[in-house]
Amino acid sequence: MGTRGVEGLLEAARERIERVEPEIAWGWAASGEALIVDLRSGDERRRHGIVPGSVHVPRSVLEWRADPTSDSHNPQLEGRGRLILLCAEGYSSSLAAASLVELGRAGAGDVVGGFRAWRDAGLPIAAAPEDDGGMPGMGGPETGPISLTD
Repeated sequence: MGTRGVEGLLEAARERIERVEPEIAWGWAASGEALIVDLRSGDERRRHGIVPGSVHVPRSVLEWRADPTSDSHNPQLEGRGRLILLCAEGYSSSLAAASLVELGRAGAGDVVGGFRAWRDAGLPIAAAPEDDGGMPGMGGPETGPISLTD
């Protein structure tokens, strides 16, 4: 494999996943064709908001929540044609989506430009819900008051 730096890792990851613009991700989510999975930290989500209907799965537990053979899987992630991952700017989500492809989730992809591009496109944003103290990444789709500004 050799050393190729993070840019090489990103390039290899992006060759194996489907990257979509925010508007396409929103359309797929609205039609039920995809589920948006928010990888961002709780602090970032409280500061900037969330995508309505997304499921929060912190990056640190993604593989366990997405693998149906794991004792710690989240059933909300099963039976979805596509899982579209969302991070702050579209970098860690690419690496995470490639990891899901390796786990057998061929429909895994990410949002080009991440949440920043989502916000800049004027797509719906909701206030982040309060932390319920439950096991991270085990919740269902999130909703909240929707705003079109950050």
